[in-house]
Amino acid sequence: MRRVLDGLGLSHEMVEIDPQYADTAAFCARYGYPMEQSANTIIVGSKKEPKRYCACVVRATKRVDVNHTVRKLLGVPRLSFADPEETRALTGMMLGGVTVFALPPDLPVYVDEGLMGQPWIILGGGSRSLKVKVSPEVFRVLPNASVIPGLVSA
Repeated sequence: MRRVLDGLGLSHEMVEIDPQYADTAAFCARYGYPMEQSANTIIVGSKKEPKRYCACVVRATKRVDVNHTVRKLLGVPRLSFADPEETRALTGMMLGGVTVFALPPDLPVYVDEGLMGQPWIILGGGSRSLKVKVSPEVFRVLPNASVIPGLVSA
């Protein structure tokens, strides 16, 4: 994960945390980061075989529009959020620590357009004990990432 970040050429800060505060609301309350600048990486998958997955990166204050926008992007009739076991099997990471910087290379990453106006954002760091503070411009250089208007519900 650190190698990927270093290779993207953007400054970033690793923030070590107590893993019991890994969930976004608890993290923000404990460490004083604003929810509006915190982003969650959520794995979404098709309900039918063959399974198709994507990662959605959205502001912690918003909800992914799974039933409309993401369904159209993946081109499948029905989607659901991956459960903790499915997320771990696909990414090798636990909920509360999933990072876009260590996902399978063929997994599409859809990014909430609303994140792009922030001066910086906080993302999962690959484990429940690490977060990453970085410019949202990272999504313009991250392979497989696409900034999507309407990714979140109104």
